[in-house]
Amino acid sequence: MSNRDKLHTGDLYLPDDPAIEVEQKRYLDRLYDFNQTRPSEPEQQQKILHELFADMGPNCYVEPPLHANFGGHHVHFGAAIYANFNLTLVDDTHIYVGDHTMIGPNVTLATAGHPIDPELRAKNYQYNMAIHIGKNCWLGAGVIVVPGVTIGDNVVIGAGSVVTKDLPSNVVAFGDPCRVARPVGAHDREVYFKDRRIDPQLFND
Repeated sequence: MSNRDKLHTGDLYLPDDPAIEVEQKRYLDRLYDFNQTRPSEPEQQQKILHELFADMGPNCYVEPPLHANFGGHHVHFGAAIYANFNLTLVDDTHIYVGDHTMIGPNVTLATAGHPIDPELRAKNYQYNMAIHIGKNCWLGAGVIVVPGVTIGDNVVIGAGSVVTKDLPSNVVAFGDPCRVARPVGAHDREVYFKDRRIDPQLFND
């Protein structure tokens, strides 16, 4: 099996293979074009993103600059996803993000890892494990998600958290390492921030 074939298997491989690098640089050149667009060029931004990403549903918006190892080529976005400035996608293998998820500034979704063993790491060995993020999640500013993590639906992750393990649906989680703090519940339909109450009419709009 070639190094290129091992990108998505979880096996150890050597990423500095010319067969990988030529393809990767082609995507990175196009990502450079995206990051040079002006705010007044949303149509051009959308055109390039749809070329780069593996899948992108309707009504997605990604604020430049975007950073991605493969230019987003292994990234699958659902519908109506918003990603703020400086999203970093270490997309050496697949990253899946569900509909209506919001991603704060300076978030990193990293699928690539390296052996702990120093001898193998010195030889540049790498492995990749896919990341799955559910629908209607909110990842706060500076969140880091490491290889192989699955996050359920309707999850809120506090700013600066490092997500090292799977998170179930319908929870609020934060910390380093990130841990579930509580479920999303009735209180969250009444108060949106500290003592600020929600107008019930908003649920009917």
